[in-house]
Amino acid sequence: MTAPILAPILASAEGAVGRIVLNRPEKMNAFTAEMLDLLEAACDELESNPAVRVVIVSSATDKAFSAGADISVGGKLGPLGKWSLWARAGHRGMDRVAGMRVPTIAAIRGVAYGGGLELALACDLRIASELARLALPEVTIGTTPAWDGTARLPALIGAARAKQMIYSGQPVDAQKALAWGLVNEVVPGGELAARALELATQIAGNAPIAVQAAKQLIDAGLGHRTAASIESLASGFAAGTEDMKEGAAAFGEKRRPRYTGR
Repeated sequence: MTAPILAPILASAEGAVGRIVLNRPEKMNAFTAEMLDLLEAACDELESNPAVRVVIVSSATDKAFSAGADISVGGKLGPLGKWSLWARAGHRGMDRVAGMRVPTIAAIRGVAYGGGLELALACDLRIASELARLALPEVTIGTTPAWDGTARLPALIGAARAKQMIYSGQPVDAQKALAWGLVNEVVPGGELAARALELATQIAGNAPIAVQAAKQLIDAGLGHRTAASIESLASGFAAGTEDMKEGAAAFGEKRRPRYTGR
């Protein structure tokens, strides 16, 4: 009997903790266009589950979080395809992760190169195994980071260190990544999954609306999706007022509303 073929991106939830697992181990989770679409779909699926309060992004293989974009795919597109399709698809996928309403944790083992590191940067928190290696090596193959690494990396670790990583293309080990603020914690490889789950459980145990509002406030303060954050928080506030209830009732009853400022 032939074993079932698993999707290269898996989404699941157990209680309050959702999971997105990169599952293309034979290619070290190198991203294809299909995987970028599936990443967005996984975010949609988990965010539509009202029980999910936090999401862990991890890998099905110990060798890599992700080796980045699949060069055999992206390299065939040519200048127009890279500009109009590949870079834009990557941005959509990373932005979808970054824009999730709930907090996200990247559990990084093995290499996180190129698009793999850009995915980790799109998450709220990063925990790395002690053997993890992180890089934006695009210049070593004649190209540049294309999935927001040139913005998210310097925002996280400062321009000088980001330039060192991007200009040299060389990886940093887990301890240097910790010292630079690129990751939040470093743990032994055998403890990575447990520590990620422990942190996720701590976050999920707090008031979910407050946690999600705090995420929006932090992101807005950093200039990320500022208008969307302000408008969604303001809309939520307004929806809880007596004036909103009165306005909706007056509209339905075709009369002038009587607002009280409450």
